[in-house]
Amino acid sequence: MGTERILTRGLSKSYRLGDSDLHVLKNVSLRIDAGEYAAIVGPSGSGKSTLLNLLGCLDSPTNGEYFLDGIPTHTLDDAKLAEVRNRKIGFVFQSFNLLPRMTAVANVALPLVYTGETRRDRRRIAEATLDRVGLAHRREHRPSELSGGERQRVAIARALVTRPSILLADEPTGNLDQKVGAGIIEMFEDLHRSGGMTLIVITHDMAVAGRCPRRIRLVDGEVVEDRRAA
Repeated sequence: MGTERILTRGLSKSYRLGDSDLHVLKNVSLRIDAGEYAAIVGPSGSGKSTLLNLLGCLDSPTNGEYFLDGIPTHTLDDAKLAEVRNRKIGFVFQSFNLLPRMTAVANVALPLVYTGETRRDRRRIAEATLDRVGLAHRREHRPSELSGGERQRVAIARALVTRPSILLADEPTGNLDQKVGAGIIEMFEDLHRSGGMTLIVITHDMAVAGRCPRRIRLVDGEVVEDRRAA
C-alpha cells in the first residue's frame, strides 16, 4: 500500500438524547492510503454521514483517534480543525450547495478567498478548474440556468479548486438520473487515475459502490465489511 492518509482507531460518536446516549458510530478503525478510491455504503441510519463528517473534520469524535496525514485531529480545537479542513479536504454534497445568485465561476472561486489569492488569480484558477470538469462554456451561468449534472460538476470544481489531497463526496449522484450520475462517477474515476487524489464516496447505490476499488460497509454504526477489488 501507499503512504497513509487517513487512520482511525476506535472512532465513536454519540449524542445525548434526554436521559440516554444515541450511539451513531461505534469503534471504527480504518486505514485509507494516499490515492485510494473507496466507497462507504450502508442503509439509512448506519452512520455513513457521521463518519464522513468526522473524516472531513466537520465534527469531533466522542471517543477514539483520527490521524489525517499524521495530524492527530482528535486533539484539535475548532479553529485548528477548520485550518486542516480548508487546506486538505474538498467536499461534494448531494444537494450541490451552490450560491444561487453567483455565476458558476464565482461559486468555484469562492474557497480561494480564504487562501490569500488575488481576485485576478482566483478568477484564473476557477476558470481553469471549470475547464477541467468540462464546463468552460458555462462559467457565466447561474445555478438555475444549469442542469443537475452541470450543477454537480460546478460543485466538484469548487471542491477541487484549492487542490485538496482528499475529496469527500456525500451521495454525489443522489439527485441525478442514472445516466448523468454515471458521468459524475466517470469523472471521479478520471480524477483518481490522473491525479492520485484520495477519494471517499458515500453512497447507497451499489452500482456506484461496485465501481470503487474498495468498499467499506457500515451497519448500525459498525464496519461489517471492508473489501478491496481483486
